Amino acid sequence: MKKVLRKFRWKPLLILLGLGGVGVALAVFFWPRQPQPVAIDPREQWQAQQQVVSSVMQSADRNALIGSSPTLGAPDAEIILFEFSDFQCPYCARASLDVKILLDKYSDDVLFVYKHLPLTQIHPEAMPAARAAWAAGQQGQFWIYHDGLFAYQDRLGEALYVELGQQIGLDLEQFNRDRTSTASLTAIQRDLQLAQRLQLGGTPTFLINDLLMPPGAPLSFFEQTLDQIKEALAAREQPQ
Repeated sequence: MKKVLRKFRWKPLLILLGLGGVGVALAVFFWPRQPQPVAIDPREQWQAQQQVVSSVMQSADRNALIGSSPTLGAPDAEIILFEFSDFQCPYCARASLDVKILLDKYSDDVLFVYKHLPLTQIHPEAMPAARAAWAAGQQGQFWIYHDGLFAYQDRLGEALYVELGQQIGLDLEQFNRDRTSTASLTAIQRDLQLAQRLQLGGTPTFLINDLLMPPGAPLSFFEQTLDQIKEALAAREQPQ
């Protein structure tokens, strides 16, 4: 019974970390490197959105947040890295390479959860690609299909969706039925609803539990943050 309870335990990281090392790292990240003519302070903008993210994430159940989304890494990890992504977004394609590096390094400590956020107003193939990836996932092939979509992002379209399905050995009849089904649309809409509650408007967006990562943060910043979170979790687990 203890193992089951531990598996679904949810730890809001902002409450755990307080104003510790990650707070310092965030301050450094937002420290102005040169005078900014824009009226909006990116640090204040991030802080306002962080409040929304914290409210939504801390009030939600771990199982509900993960749902049936594709995952990689340690299923029982207390650290969950959420990515909201769009298959037609070039920044998402680049970020997917960094995610692979992070998972190689933190595979025993982090559960990675992929959430769809197709920006249909600017990316006409984002929704069809997301539904095709979901359909591949119904046959246990989401991640290889995910990699294929990003690798051939300049070819997104009907021909590529079918070609990738053939190359990885999908049952094409089921694949075509699944990607055009109401269920595929419902699954994507579920992620979009969560993104709306979190007030996310761009991709890729990353959350570590309830911690909103700054837009454009480099791989080194993710590594530094994860290391500090691991240290904080370890310290909290030690008997007082």
